[in-house]
Amino acid sequence: MFTGIVEELGEVTAVEDLGDASRFRLRGPVVTEGAKHGDSIAVNGVCLTVVDHEGDEFTADVMAETLNRSSLGSLSVGSRVNLERPTAVGARLGGHIVQGHVDGTGQVLERKPSEHWEIVRISLPADLARYVVEKGSITVDGISLTVVDAGLDHFTVSLIPTTLALTTLGLKQPGDPVNLEVDIVAKYVERLLATTTSPGAAQ
Repeated sequence: MFTGIVEELGEVTAVEDLGDASRFRLRGPVVTEGAKHGDSIAVNGVCLTVVDHEGDEFTADVMAETLNRSSLGSLSVGSRVNLERPTAVGARLGGHIVQGHVDGTGQVLERKPSEHWEIVRISLPADLARYVVEKGSITVDGISLTVVDAGLDHFTVSLIPTTLALTTLGLKQPGDPVNLEVDIVAKYVERLLATTTSPGAAQ
């Protein structure tokens, strides 16, 4: 489990095409400290498994399903990525519960800078809109953010200077893809309500 608090801005150093998958090599001195084979690291919000680790770099295999469902397929050598290790038991939950299981992708539609923050508008797939509410939580490229405004096909977030400086959202431009993970609590509530209100459900 992750919290959506990005630990560092890493970099893709190599991409190997494996046919039905890709192998990424990524640099991240913070997240690779003490890393070992089999560990999990979130890359732009996607939970990946460490295959190998050497120095301040690690490799991870990404299957076709993940490449198709997320924006990882658009990464190339030199791309910057948000990196986060799983939260430790007993640690503070600084963001919200993030699984690292991307629900879909959106696109940056608009950026509106102001003196102390920036409003970013992002497109929202129709099948995810019902899970996104004003002042609720959403994960964008692995970053736990609070929704400012929720529309039928878009939402906005307000970014402070720290987020702009230390994550990929400081670099993304209109048209760029982002990974989205909605609040898992909303999905569980929907499933539970559907079960209890369906014909023949246990009372």
